[in-house]
Amino acid sequence: MSYFPNINQIEYEGPKSTNPFAFKFYNPQEKIGDQTLEEFLRFGVAYWHTFTQDLTDPFGSGTAIRPWDKFKGLDLAKARVEAAFEFFEKLSVPYFCFHEVDIAPEGDSLRETYKNLDIIVAMIKDYMKDSKVKLLWNTANNFTNPRFLHGAASSNNADVFAYSAAKVKKGLEIGKELGGESYVFWGGREGYETLLNTDMKLEMDNLGRFFHMAVDYAKEIGFDAQFLIEPKPKEPTTHQYDFDVATGYAFLQHYGLDKHFKFNIEANHATLAGHTFEHELRYARIHNMLGSVDANQGDPLLGWDTDEFPTDLYSTTLAMYEIIKNGGLGKGGLNFDAKVRRGSFEVEDLFHAHIAGMDSFAVGYKVANQLIKDQVLENIVAERYKSYTEGIGLDIVEGKTDLKKLEAYALDLDEIQHESGKLERIKATLNQYLLRAFAGE
Repeated sequence: MSYFPNINQIEYEGPKSTNPFAFKFYNPQEKIGDQTLEEFLRFGVAYWHTFTQDLTDPFGSGTAIRPWDKFKGLDLAKARVEAAFEFFEKLSVPYFCFHEVDIAPEGDSLRETYKNLDIIVAMIKDYMKDSKVKLLWNTANNFTNPRFLHGAASSNNADVFAYSAAKVKKGLEIGKELGGESYVFWGGREGYETLLNTDMKLEMDNLGRFFHMAVDYAKEIGFDAQFLIEPKPKEPTTHQYDFDVATGYAFLQHYGLDKHFKFNIEANHATLAGHTFEHELRYARIHNMLGSVDANQGDPLLGWDTDEFPTDLYSTTLAMYEIIKNGGLGKGGLNFDAKVRRGSFEVEDLFHAHIAGMDSFAVGYKVANQLIKDQVLENIVAERYKSYTEGIGLDIVEGKTDLKKLEAYALDLDEIQHESGKLERIKATLNQYLLRAFAGE
C-alpha cells in the first residue's frame, strides 16, 4: 500500500523550478569542499510531528487528515512505519528521530509497553535493511503521561524516578539495536512551579544521578552514541533546570557530566529563553558542546513553542555559520522538530514543509560558507578587537598585568577614543551575500 500515491520522488530542479514537489536550492549531491550537502547537513525527519501529530494546539483539536489514522493500536503503529519509510525514500532524507511512544503504543503496564516496542523496533530494523535512512537519535518521552505530572528524574516520587530510568534503559537498548548515532535527553518536566514545596537540591542531585546511570549503562552495553541535552525554557514548568545552554552547561560541569554530553539546540527553544538561535549555537560551540540541532522556528508574536518549519534565511545563514565553524555536527544533524500549521492538514503539506526547510538550510549553508571563505565577519571582529593584539591589551590577554599596572596605565590616559560598531553596514553586507546567492553570483 502506498500512503502517498500521488507524490513522486522529490528531486532537485533548481531555483527557477515552479514544481512544488521539487528542491530549488538543496541539491543533495552538490559538494562544498569535500562533502556533499547531504553529508554535511544531515537532515532528519521528526517522527512525532510528521507521523503522530494531529495538529492539536492549546486552543483546538486536531485537523490533520492522515491515511494511516484509520488503523488502531499496533496496526496503527505498523502503518506509520510503512508510511514513514515511504516518506523517507521519496524525500531522500538520510535520518529520522523518535520518542519511544511515537513508534509504539503504551500498554497497560511497562512490561506490555516493552512488548509493543519490540514488535515495532523489529519492523523498523527490517525496513532499514533496504533503506539508506539511519537513526539520528531516539529519546524517551518522560513528560506526556500523567505519571510525570511532577517530573521524571526530578520527581518527588521515587517510583517515578525508577519508571523513568527503566524507559531510558530500554531507549538506550533500542538506540544500539537500530544503530542510533546520538541519544537525546529532553527534560520536558524537569523543573518546578514553586519553591514553596520543592527541594531544589535533591531534585538537581537526582537529575545528575540519573544522567550518570545512563552514561554507565551505555558503556555497559557498548552503545557509543553521542549523549545530548536539549535545553527548554518556560514550558511546561515555570523554572526548567535545562533553561538554556548556559544553564545546562553549568549543570553538566557541576555534576561532572560535561565530558559525556553535548547539546541538541532547538531554534524555538532559544527564542523562548530570550536568546537568538545563533546565540545558543555560539555559546555551545565556543565551549565545544555543540552536538546537534532541532531545526525549526517560532512565531515572534506568540509566547509558546509553535515549532514552525524553518524558512527564515537570515536565521538559517547565521545558524550554518556556527555549524560550519564547529566543523559540522559530528554524530548530530539537522532534525526538523517542526510541524505544519493547523490549516495545512493534507499529507502533501508534509512534503512542502520539509522541502521548504531543506531549501532554507541549503541556502543558509551556501551563504555562510561564502561569508567564511571571504572572512567577512572574521575581519570585522578582528578589527573591532585589535586593541587586544598589542600593548596593554596584549598584556591583559597574556596575563602579564594586574590591577596596579592597569591603574598606572589608566591614570596617564587622555580621552578614550572609540570606533563605530558599523552594525547597519554589517547587516547590509549580510543582505548583499544573501541576495547574491539568489542572483547566482
